[in-house]
Amino acid sequence: MDYKPLDLSAWCNSGDEILQWGEVGVGEHVWCGLPFLVGGAAQGHLVAFGEGGHAGAVEIPVGRSARWIVFAHVLLESELGDGGPVGVEVATFRFRLESGEEVVVPVRERFEIGRVGGAAKPFLAVPDRLDGLMPRQGGPWEQAGRRQTESVAAAPHLFYLWSWQNPHPADSVEAVVVEPRGPRFAVGAMTTSELEETPICREGSRRVVIEAPAASDGDLEVRVDRGFATYAHALPLASAEEFLEDGHSGWGEDKSAGPSPAYSSVVASPSATVSVASGEEELGSVRWGEVLKKGAAEDPGRLKIEVVEDGRSWVHTTVLDDETGKPVPCRVHFRSPRGIPYAPHGHHSEVNSNMGTWHLDVGGDVRLGQATYAYIDGTCQGWLPHGDVLVDVARGFEYEPLRARVQVRPGQRDLKLRLKRWCHMNREGWYSGDSHVHFLSTQGSHTEAQGEDLNVVNLLPSQWGSLFTNTEEFTGRESVSPDGSSIVYVGSENRQHFLGHLILMGLKEPVMPWCSDGPGEAELGGTLEVTMSDWADQCHEQGGTVVIPHFPNPNGEPATLVATGRADAVEMLRHDSFNHLEYYRYLNCGYRLPLVGGTDKMSSDVPVGIYRTYVQLAEGEPFTYDNWCKGLTAGRTFHSGGPLIRLSVDGHGIGDVIALPGNGGRVEVEVEAESILPIHTLQLVQEGRVVASTDDAGGARRLQLRATVEVSRHSWLAGRCGGPGYDQAVNHHDGWRRGIMAHTSPVYLAVGGDWWMFDQDAAQYMLTLVDGCLEYIRNTSRQHHDLPVDHHHGRPDHYEYLEAPFRQAREALHRRMHRLGVPH
Repeated sequence: MDYKPLDLSAWCNSGDEILQWGEVGVGEHVWCGLPFLVGGAAQGHLVAFGEGGHAGAVEIPVGRSARWIVFAHVLLESELGDGGPVGVEVATFRFRLESGEEVVVPVRERFEIGRVGGAAKPFLAVPDRLDGLMPRQGGPWEQAGRRQTESVAAAPHLFYLWSWQNPHPADSVEAVVVEPRGPRFAVGAMTTSELEETPICREGSRRVVIEAPAASDGDLEVRVDRGFATYAHALPLASAEEFLEDGHSGWGEDKSAGPSPAYSSVVASPSATVSVASGEEELGSVRWGEVLKKGAAEDPGRLKIEVVEDGRSWVHTTVLDDETGKPVPCRVHFRSPRGIPYAPHGHHSEVNSNMGTWHLDVGGDVRLGQATYAYIDGTCQGWLPHGDVLVDVARGFEYEPLRARVQVRPGQRDLKLRLKRWCHMNREGWYSGDSHVHFLSTQGSHTEAQGEDLNVVNLLPSQWGSLFTNTEEFTGRESVSPDGSSIVYVGSENRQHFLGHLILMGLKEPVMPWCSDGPGEAELGGTLEVTMSDWADQCHEQGGTVVIPHFPNPNGEPATLVATGRADAVEMLRHDSFNHLEYYRYLNCGYRLPLVGGTDKMSSDVPVGIYRTYVQLAEGEPFTYDNWCKGLTAGRTFHSGGPLIRLSVDGHGIGDVIALPGNGGRVEVEVEAESILPIHTLQLVQEGRVVASTDDAGGARRLQLRATVEVSRHSWLAGRCGGPGYDQAVNHHDGWRRGIMAHTSPVYLAVGGDWWMFDQDAAQYMLTLVDGCLEYIRNTSRQHHDLPVDHHHGRPDHYEYLEAPFRQAREALHRRMHRLGVPH
């Protein structure tokens, strides 16, 4: 047995009543992984000194070889909290060796001994419990925020442990004489060790790779009896070479399929046993000393644990813009060749313990599949392992991502990396923005926008039941970064679970209520208080811009907004055939609807701007939020999930209306797409039909096509690009698994007069939605029928107020039908 407890029964003279903070039973105990024995006697099971205990010296025989003697003891009274002195001598411990030599050690308050519950921890003693982990999967509601810390600092339960090291380990210890000096204290137990290791491990953590072939689903748990370990996180399955050669440089990688192989950080004494479990099942165990000695240890067929770090350096990293030679904001990911991440200090290697959290701790980091990135201003610092380090650096869609292998040498303190811009859309008058961002702060939005080379962030306060977010961020004006390259504007997303959602940009005053009509948007039991049309009207009265997010869902009132001209643009969040069908349906019915791209970012697995809107400003216009919104409303936009797409029709650009004679004619079209991520298909779409395309089965960085299109009636054209056949998406690694694609807003072709289109089926579809909403309002929505309520709109008839925009939409659709002579 490596640690041997001593039996103190003969000197026990007090029970648990002297420990006001807990109870200790007679018998065997394990504290900090070490075995102790609490003796028992008629007078009690603790050895108390001072008033009510032993007043004089007590000699405790040892009679064995001992490099270490560990005391579990505690101070029972103290004047330190009342301003008393530090280092009051509590006792003298005399260690009598077999040679006759006596080693005298003063035991002092806040040095070798301490009081449980006191704010001042001892300098030389440690709690009887080790540091540990918070529950990973759950726990009390009030601990939800604390669980993100992952760790729990040790606090004593009953005693402090103090380890005495024998200065002559070859000389056996005959006895320990405890001489009290006045203050009350108690000794609970003692244990001895002949091992060369320090009883309480003082080594820093070591990174290990864990292979557990029998592990199935669920997280692995690393258990250490004489130490502790961090959570185990799955490692990527791709090798270093596969990671470096992957076509998604800078944009993450696939998630691991299972819990093994994994990595963890272990702190343990050489004598410790390290075991790995999955749920209640223990998968295997190894001795930590063997791992340290051989570099790895196995429980054959069940478990292998390997130390994979030979040293580390605190490195200051600078990422330079290759053109300017200055630090450039970006996001960075560092890892060992085995896939263990090394985040810059202040950032997470695994965001929220790699759990799928929503709303919590969003900002500063982003997780793309298996890889977590830190947003930096161009500089960062932190630990990197010696030897090969894989770096993965990206900045939006206009910089070449950098995924490479670098060397970190012992003693190295600096690392310089370079990013090269391959395209500069701002110089061409195009400015990018994310229409739809939640939960970030204004400054956080600037940080992440600059890291993604994104010019505009629309930060949207809103409500989820009883949760209101970003209320304090609203100012009614734009926030511009010092260099003018990024703008954050706080508007709102006003939402209803049935009628739909609405993004209100450029608000000068809040438009409330933010949400209505009950969960999951509004409060439990909430009534339908407002229409989306009213929200849109209030936004327009302030000079703002109205966008229908994730068009068209929830698919209630969007048809009314479009029919009455209240929607300035529609947003596409997914590369999905239904979203395209809906968008084309409304265009073919004659509604000019600019297309925007946004993320609906609500978690750390979505980077700002992975779907973004590029808006072209008029020549000579300065970049301001108002000008950006003006260009958006004019339809000079394209939606991008990576590719940069251009469309020209007879020399006209996106959003233009081209006038053709009454008999129509031909137009010459050029479409071009360039991308840092592979694209396979580039298409020209007319009225929802593909009329020209070009493909590259292997995926290309650039595709281009030219086409001559016959036009005999009012029409529209748009360009789009994406995966094979366009409908088959190649996905990003964000939490939504969005397709890599781009889609322009239309160029409108007006034949013999003002542009005007109509589709009877689409109009009937819209009418059905309008009538369905009226039915919902009258027969399904929750209302105050028996309670007198003065509504925010101040009108006497609440139903009349709610129904008004839908009746306006019905009349507008009927007028369009009448113009075409369609019976209704």
